[in-house]
Amino acid sequence: MKKTLLPSKWMSIASLSVVTATISMAQNTSAADAERGNQLFQTSCALCHSDRLGPGDTVVIKQGPTLVGVMGRNAGTSPHFGFTQALKDSGLVWNAETLDQYLTDPTTAVPGTTMSVTVSDASDRADVIAYLATLLVPEGVDLDKLPSVTGLDPDDWQEAVPGAQHYITVADLPPPYATPSAGNFPIVVPQPTNATLSVPAGFTVKKFASGLTNPRIVRVAPNGDIFVSETSQNRIRVFRANDGADTPSTNRIFAQSLNRPFGIAFYPAGADPRWLYVALNNSIVRIPYHNGDLAASGPVEAVVPTLSATTGGHTTRDVVFSKDGTRMFIAVGSSSNVGEGMGQKTPAEITAWEATNGLGAAWGSETHRANILVTDPDGLEPLRPYATGIRNPVGLAIHPTTDDLWVSTNERDGLGDNLVPDYVTRVNEGGFYGWPWYYIGNLEDPRLAGARPDLAGKATVPDVLEQAHSASLQMTFYTASNGPAAFPPQYHGDAFAAFHGSWNRATRTGYKIVRIPLNNGVPTGRYDDFLTGFVTTDRNVWGRPVGVAVARDGALLMTEDANGTIWRIAYARPHLSASIVEDSGHNYLVVTVTRSAPTPGVASTVEVSPDLLTWAPAEMVTLTETPTLLVLRENAPIQDVTARFIRLRESTQ
Repeated sequence: MKKTLLPSKWMSIASLSVVTATISMAQNTSAADAERGNQLFQTSCALCHSDRLGPGDTVVIKQGPTLVGVMGRNAGTSPHFGFTQALKDSGLVWNAETLDQYLTDPTTAVPGTTMSVTVSDASDRADVIAYLATLLVPEGVDLDKLPSVTGLDPDDWQEAVPGAQHYITVADLPPPYATPSAGNFPIVVPQPTNATLSVPAGFTVKKFASGLTNPRIVRVAPNGDIFVSETSQNRIRVFRANDGADTPSTNRIFAQSLNRPFGIAFYPAGADPRWLYVALNNSIVRIPYHNGDLAASGPVEAVVPTLSATTGGHTTRDVVFSKDGTRMFIAVGSSSNVGEGMGQKTPAEITAWEATNGLGAAWGSETHRANILVTDPDGLEPLRPYATGIRNPVGLAIHPTTDDLWVSTNERDGLGDNLVPDYVTRVNEGGFYGWPWYYIGNLEDPRLAGARPDLAGKATVPDVLEQAHSASLQMTFYTASNGPAAFPPQYHGDAFAAFHGSWNRATRTGYKIVRIPLNNGVPTGRYDDFLTGFVTTDRNVWGRPVGVAVARDGALLMTEDANGTIWRIAYARPHLSASIVEDSGHNYLVVTVTRSAPTPGVASTVEVSPDLLTWAPAEMVTLTETPTLLVLRENAPIQDVTARFIRLRESTQ
């Protein structure tokens, strides 16, 4: 996109006006404690918002807009960030008063904003605002300036098609800073009229539900009801649908007034759970539940009242149970990108710390963060790290046969377009996965070079490396073996993961569902694109996948939080019918195969049996063939009235 910049002399004047406004605001907030505000900012805000400029006075790109020069700026105009239209149209100018209103309750101050984090304490707000007032833009600096990126990118969104295979190894990774750290935030648009989603041949994808607000994790109850966390609305919604139905028949609020619910789990496992566990921002709670409940039947009970001493940064938490039901695993993401503000420990202090917190465990504001924690289902055993060094373990899953714990992880930002790979992996108890000092095994983060030489060679390499900045979120295993929407047998046991999509990459990547083939529960390291199509231009997207779950009827459900929808992916099973047709005085068996979607690359064979025990291919000739209709006639005429059974066998060519 071509940018028009003001002449340099006018740019200086424009920047100076921001500085003047900032100084004025600083005077107005002098009674507050800016230094304490800095500490609060680093703990709760610094993961998403930069408070300083980078090399060459360029904006430091993070998940949210830079706050350098925020005072006096029109809301929704910070460079290198895709704001909601609501914030752009708000007419707000940021000053101490408007920031105080916004941080108190963003959605009340600006209905339609996606900002959901609040600063509830008035003194904390005043101190944070006082600190923001010190973040001046140097005179003459152009905040729109970013290093340019050129060249083809084989991993951008235009290369994503169902069936495309990806296999990334440690040897494929570039050095840090091989490309600049980009700020390429998506602009969310409604679904364009001509935009469709693509899935492999033989599958259909249809919108299952709409009108949700920030739908995130989705999990299916034993009776088939579908539970979805609407995190920003502090509630859990439940849907009910008939097997094979494209839309739900029931849509209810199951529970509300929760603190940013994300992960959901039913306990105990099996057909008759008694509790619905919910992972909140900083605790684990449970709600009485019986199959078929459409609303909470009892009060919320705290199981783990506090997960960590800090709550900022990555706020999503997930919860799953071991197959035998004795252990509860909890995923807690980091509060920062790469351990900024942790401080240092002496070797002796580190040894003592790791004795109780695990190899490579972070400390300070990152205590019990960037970990998978474990306790018992009642929360009676001391909460302890099960595995460490996992920056943002968004989605957990238990393999249905091996009982292995798996995690879908967002890795760190700021090292370039192709670093650091996100990943899906089996989790080893006691394992250390590198963060913040190392990544993908023994690769040291240059921002922490030399800080922990004792950890060299001790970080586990994850099983499946994913394109950096894909934002791998919920994962699930495909377990359905029957049902009107069940996938073909070759999908059984494989994993699926939702890629929310990139912002820290010059060319967009992610925004899709991927399939991870497994061999008897063991990953090959490969993943394949399964659902694509949410990106329409280099800037615009109309969906951001978050959750994936297998419905009772075999369909794969996907939530996306950009436009608040749920989608249903089903296999288009063929319909088989037979008839007797007379031709030239002879009777012939005619078989008709109809499909709801084309299946290129799939060969169909009609088999016959006299007893349902022995089957043999029938010798047929094709009478009619279209992408969705196949009419076959048996070569030989019918000679007797013996009963015969027919079936259709399909194979991939």
